[in-house]
Amino acid sequence: MTLLVKITLVAALILSIIIPFGAFLLGEKTKGRYKVSLGFNCFLFFGTFLLANILMYSGNAFAAGEAAATSATGLGYIAAALVTGLSCIGGGIAVASAASAALGAISEDSSILGKSLIFVGLAEGVCLYGLIISFMILGKL
Repeated sequence: MTLLVKITLVAALILSIIIPFGAFLLGEKTKGRYKVSLGFNCFLFFGTFLLANILMYSGNAFAAGEAAATSATGLGYIAAALVTGLSCIGGGIAVASAASAALGAISEDSSILGKSLIFVGLAEGVCLYGLIISFMILGKL
C-alpha cells in the first residue's frame, strides 16, 4: 500500500471522529442530535475501517514454509472472531436481564427456581451457538 493511501485512510479516520462530534457541539440543541451524530460517526468510522481492511488484505501473504494465504483466509478469521465476540456479548446481555429477573422472582416465590434456571440457560445457549459457528468457520479454512 502506498504512502498516499495510508495518509488518506488515517485522515479519513480522524475526520470521521472529529466531524460528527464537532457538528454535535455546534449544532442546534435538539433532543435527538446525539443519535444523528453517533450514527454519522459510526457510518464514517466503520466505512473507513472496511475500506482499509479491503485495501490491506487484498493481496496474498506468504508465511515461512506454508502455502499462500489469501484474503479469504484472513476474513474468515475475522468472521470467526466476530461471531464468537458478538454472540458472547448478546448472551451476556440476555443472561444479565434473565438472571436479575430470576433472582427477583425466586426471592418472592422459591418454587419457581427450576423454571427460572431454564431461562438463564437458554440465554447462555446463544454464546454456545456462536462458538459452534466459529468452529465451523475455522474448519472451512
